[in-house]
Amino acid sequence: MEERSVNKPEGKWWDKLGEPQYGGEITIRANKDIVNFDPYFSEGLTSIFGGWLERLVCDDWTVGPDEWDFRTAWHPAKYLRGQLAESWEFPEPGTHVMHLRKGVHWQNLPPANGREFTADDVVFHYNRLYGMGGGFTKPSPYRDADVRFQDLISVTAADRYTVVFKFKITNADSIMETLHNVSLAQCLENPEAVREWGDLSDWHYAVGTGAFILKDFVPGNSAALVKNPDYWAYDERHPQNKLPYIDRLKYLIIPDQAAALEAVRAGKIDIMDNVPFQQAREMTKTNPEIIQIPTPRAPSKTLDPRNDVPPYNDIRVRTALQKAIDLPKIARTYYGGAVEPYPTSLTSKYMKGWGFPYSEWPEDLKDEYAYNPAGAKGLLAKAGYPNGFKTNVIADASADLKLLGIVQSYLAEVGIEMEIRLMDPTEWVKFVSIGRKYDQLSYRQHGTLGHTYAPLRAITRFKTGYAANYNMVSDSVYDNFYAQSLAATSLEELKPVLRDANERIARQHYTISLLQPTTFSLCQAWVKGYGAQIHATWMGGGGPSMLSFYAARFWVNKEMKKKMGR
Repeated sequence: MEERSVNKPEGKWWDKLGEPQYGGEITIRANKDIVNFDPYFSEGLTSIFGGWLERLVCDDWTVGPDEWDFRTAWHPAKYLRGQLAESWEFPEPGTHVMHLRKGVHWQNLPPANGREFTADDVVFHYNRLYGMGGGFTKPSPYRDADVRFQDLISVTAADRYTVVFKFKITNADSIMETLHNVSLAQCLENPEAVREWGDLSDWHYAVGTGAFILKDFVPGNSAALVKNPDYWAYDERHPQNKLPYIDRLKYLIIPDQAAALEAVRAGKIDIMDNVPFQQAREMTKTNPEIIQIPTPRAPSKTLDPRNDVPPYNDIRVRTALQKAIDLPKIARTYYGGAVEPYPTSLTSKYMKGWGFPYSEWPEDLKDEYAYNPAGAKGLLAKAGYPNGFKTNVIADASADLKLLGIVQSYLAEVGIEMEIRLMDPTEWVKFVSIGRKYDQLSYRQHGTLGHTYAPLRAITRFKTGYAANYNMVSDSVYDNFYAQSLAATSLEELKPVLRDANERIARQHYTISLLQPTTFSLCQAWVKGYGAQIHATWMGGGGPSMLSFYAARFWVNKEMKKKMGR
């Protein structure tokens, strides 16, 4: 397509980005293999189907980063807009009505063959995931513990373009958070494809309404997407511009961090997420032209015990592990002083005004997290382990293994001999998160504390039976916080509930808190529109649920790229 630009109103915050250009390619680094192509399956399996499957609701592209930068997992409802839905309403408590856009079509690929997207497609999706009808009597085994949807009563099509959701809960904020959260489960698949093939686990079955078509996939190597020539959307910042801007979108699967950084330096990768501070600092020295964006989204590092089996069902043992680790020294020596030397609870320090920040902890609680190997040994003795014990940790091979080695040394000093058992990231998810087959400790790239999730989602993290509660916490006191959160009538009422939930987690030592380092996203200067938005490209624990939305709006300044010799 020819490059073109359009006149736009003066004084918009995005004017500094320049006029969007058509054409070009954006290449993104994937740090692990892409293994999932169907929203029916686990959230934890690495996915990029957000590039061709879309959601009812997405982020507001016209909101400036000074107002809200979309780098945290929680996006308040006032910063959301319709994607496949045009508008929504709450005509009565517990009823959520979505009005769909007209003229949205599935990609012109079999078996969808370009037909119009309708309300029946939405109903099909939720029936299939949660066993709510239409021939689906059981929820996906990967979704049956999703407590957020246990309050969903029904999903029906009132007409061709209207979907009605009925909930047990009546709070509109809670319904918005439940239905339109960041989960990949909100990406809508094509019913004909499911009916024809049973599921969409084969990448050749990829068909959606999105801006990109999956053209090729080589396991362990790359995924190539091309623009959907019939895509329906226009750029909200430049309303006359049809999307997408770029012709191709590519993921290079490079597990090795050093190799990925070298590819960024060589201009072979345009966007790379989850870069530790130390590596970002080195990139500043060697390639100052590469844009670095601090990203507060990464959770704290944690060492996660099973709370339901010995020895970790004893709070004294869990507390002993915490006291055995010198967090301030790790902050000074391993992180070079670039990270706060404090533990965290459920809610990230970046969620200002929410949670239970360390600065508010009472001294008796701070003492439980202070480095005290003698105290750790005393607790182990009281728990019946005067000489320590042997244990093991199932470690995601893509995680920070140097940090885990430091933790291993600290534990050895108090008599705990921890064997590190490495596991491929995909197998880790199946073994730990889904299968719950580990019996001691687990460790992965992203921990279980320090989240920037929406408040309601955050509280579910350690709720009994919740899908992501692989720590196997079962605490009736904690579970009651979820009931209280649903009863809250406003966000202000929800704040003290989340604060108390955070304190309960900290005092019960459900998990071993390490530190929360800031990570960075790297971006070539010629890529425009990218701001490290969390659901744009980040693989995280699953994949980017708004890949189609964001990548359609990113563009490449080809003149700049040429001048920079790329």
